[in-house]
Amino acid sequence: MHERLRQALPSVLSVLLALAVCWALIAVTMAPGTATDAYLQMLWGGIGNWPGWLDGSAATTITRPLGEAAMKAALLTLTGLSVAVAFKVGLFNIGAQGQMILGALAAAIVGAHLSLPAVLHVPTALLAAALAGGAWAGLAALLKLYRGVHEVISTIMLNWVALRLVDNWLVIGPLRGVAEGGQSITGTAEIQPTAVLPRLLGDLSRLNLGFPLALLLAVALWLWLSRTRSGFETRAVGLGAEAARTAGVPVARRTGVAMALAGAMAGLAGAVLVLGTEGRYPGTLGAPYGFDGIAIALIGNNHPLGAMLAALFFGVLRAGGTRMQMLHVHPTFPELIQGLALLFVAGRQVWLALLRRRESSAPAVTSSTASTAQVPRA
Repeated sequence: MHERLRQALPSVLSVLLALAVCWALIAVTMAPGTATDAYLQMLWGGIGNWPGWLDGSAATTITRPLGEAAMKAALLTLTGLSVAVAFKVGLFNIGAQGQMILGALAAAIVGAHLSLPAVLHVPTALLAAALAGGAWAGLAALLKLYRGVHEVISTIMLNWVALRLVDNWLVIGPLRGVAEGGQSITGTAEIQPTAVLPRLLGDLSRLNLGFPLALLLAVALWLWLSRTRSGFETRAVGLGAEAARTAGVPVARRTGVAMALAGAMAGLAGAVLVLGTEGRYPGTLGAPYGFDGIAIALIGNNHPLGAMLAALFFGVLRAGGTRMQMLHVHPTFPELIQGLALLFVAGRQVWLALLRRRESSAPAVTSSTASTAQVPRA
């Protein structure tokens, strides 16, 4: 079996097993037919009701669900990349949520208080978000490199610092928005129209520029890691820092750059949320996409393209989860599927052992048959 396929199979099998287990849970507690219908509703809510459209329904029955799925997939892709890039140098970035918060705030400030034409305003806001997220992740890298502080501890603590700093002070204090009449509003001031991410399908869908941007960054990171010298050195550090240092690889530089890139990806996720859908930094960011990125990266085998595919799949499921309410199934059921898939992926060594046993048994039979056929007759 091809090595790449062997590495990907545990994730695929884990997702399929999670889907089967969750279907069984609904079937046992409600009815098998309800479970099947709930899964169909979840699918139509993520990719659009194509049978209904073919029967004459409006185009929005397809474009709106696809837009919601793409919006969620973009955020999951960027936060998944944030975790995956850090893994490449052997670091576990649990701070994507805090980095996303800082990136969202930076995008909201630039989007609301800087006047530029749209062709410059959007890139400037995105750049500010990337720099803010990268700087926040850089703090964890500095603590790791020069003080030996474990990145899991520092990134967790920085998550709480970012949350308290932004949500509990800046957004409700110095940076709170003011509506007409002088009354304060929830969150920061609304961004200017020139900072809004363009919608690719207009009013038909919330699909915006953030989705192709996330896909482009996933491909760019894959090319960087697999086709450039610095990317090769980054992977070498993750495989063995001391061996890489002995070979002349600048370990500290590669670690710092990887963590900064990880923070930039999470910061861009915050920018896509603010510039694409929210229009301001809200009172709270809501769904913890930064923590979801951990699951996406692990299910995607810490590969940029794998994280992208996992994000696309779970973006569809989570966008369609709300339609499950029509059958009295809780809309957060896709998150349960995601959590179970992550749990099963954690046992990937069991999957690999099963695959190796299956591969080794097949050649053994062939070899035995061949040797029997070659024995000369007396």
